[in-house]
Amino acid sequence: MLIVGRNASRIDRLKTQLSQSFAMKDLGPAKQILGIRIHRERNAKKLYLSQEKYIEKVLQRFNMDKAKAVSSPLATHFKLNTKQCPSIDIEKKDMERVPYASAVGSLMYAMVCTRPDIAYAVGVVSRFLSNPGREHWNAVKWIMRYLRGTSSLGLGFGNEKPLLVGYTDADMAGDVDTRKSTSGFLITFAGGAVAWQSRLQKCVALSTTEAEFIAATEACKELLWMKKFTWELGFKQQRYVLFCDSQSAIHLGKNSTFHGRSKHIDVRYHWIRDILNDKLLELEKVHTDHNGSDMLTKALPREKLEVCRVIAGMANPST
Repeated sequence: MLIVGRNASRIDRLKTQLSQSFAMKDLGPAKQILGIRIHRERNAKKLYLSQEKYIEKVLQRFNMDKAKAVSSPLATHFKLNTKQCPSIDIEKKDMERVPYASAVGSLMYAMVCTRPDIAYAVGVVSRFLSNPGREHWNAVKWIMRYLRGTSSLGLGFGNEKPLLVGYTDADMAGDVDTRKSTSGFLITFAGGAVAWQSRLQKCVALSTTEAEFIAATEACKELLWMKKFTWELGFKQQRYVLFCDSQSAIHLGKNSTFHGRSKHIDVRYHWIRDILNDKLLELEKVHTDHNGSDMLTKALPREKLEVCRVIAGMANPST
């Protein structure tokens, strides 16, 4: 059992009550849970979450522990689509020997827990689970090669004040087969990422503004939930800001007037206007170079990826 709290006396009282009903042992401060290592730097008031050992086990399982490392989770030369799926029996039998689904599932657990930097890449390769091809498998191995060089990276908290900050972004028609766009959001607290998502949108966007507007709405939902959650924990702040790099999407969210270029957008996505009018959240402009959610919507060059990782609080904990 993991017990978390800010009041030491209440924690001691709870442990005393539990020990009266259950046989239990106090193992002290948590060091690892569900494959996630918890590292504390008490002098610097920082905490890190990493999955180095889990990632190393995954790489060994799929014989990628000695592979050459690469600098990005998904290179721009990968143009994955359904045309690369096996179409004849010989190709399908060849791919039956490849543990594609198992590898993607293993990567997905790391992505969900501590590695937002591979969220977009894992999301792309997971679209072909039913009938993967050789090129899809090459992309999965590329992700593992990236993890080979960054296995010690983790999420760091404590670098900044305990404030919720949101970032949202979208690409435009990034999926080759359906031409749907990818929504991405990143929410940080105390300098580290606490929520992130990279997901195909449910409808085809007709413009970059529409794609960004849909992504902002989804990010707004998550930030609003995080806001209420932190309230229950006793953390409140004056302003809750969601940063977006599309000025037109921001204007569309703040302007309640329907016009010809936006009337086709699904009504449910205009929910964000009520939230902004009630001043529950604020939507502000951020330069693309400082948008941490960029890595959740597209393949990035190494320099931009490093900027996004810093914004997400990703760093190597000192041993």
